[in-house]
This record gives sequence, structure tokens and C-alpha cells, in this order.
Amino acid sequence: MTTALASLVTGRPVKPGVGMTGEVTLQGRVLPIGGLKQKVLAAHRAGLTDVVMPADNERNLDDVPEAVRAAMHFHPVHDVREVLAIALT
Repeated sequence: MTTALASLVTGRPVKPGVGMTGEVTLQGRVLPIGGLKQKVLAAHRAGLTDVVMPADNERNLDDVPEAVRAAMHFHPVHDVREVLAIALT
């Protein structure tokens, strides 16, 4: 939602092939989430190539099958500014 709103306000579209997950605080911190493996697998099935995710979930990538990890790029982030720099054109 945060990225969609930033895209609307700035007129900068979201890059194709980018998915993201995480909870954003009012201060802009990106908090960890549950179910990273399932979310990454769904993103892979949908044809996404990049996943922006909370840095605190990086250790959970070990649960994702190697073939899926090799086919995708992961962007662990701490702050919404990092998300927008990666996700918007």
C-alpha cells in the first residue's frame, strides 16, 4: 500500500516484476513478517523476478528451495526509503 500511494503521488510507476512484503511503521521502518517462504513461492509462480522484503526476514530465505532462490533477486530492506528506491522507476 505504501509503495502504491508513493507511486500515485509521485507519478513514478512501480517497476514490473517487483513484489514486496513487510509491514511499515508510521516512522517508515520495515518490520518482519511471517510466511516468507509461501510469499516468495507465490511471487515466483506469478513470474516476479525481484522481491523486496524485511531485512529481519533474511534468515528465512533458507527455507525457500534453491531453484527458486537462484531464479530471483532478493532485496532485504530496513526502511521505506530503501523500498521506494528499489521499487519505483
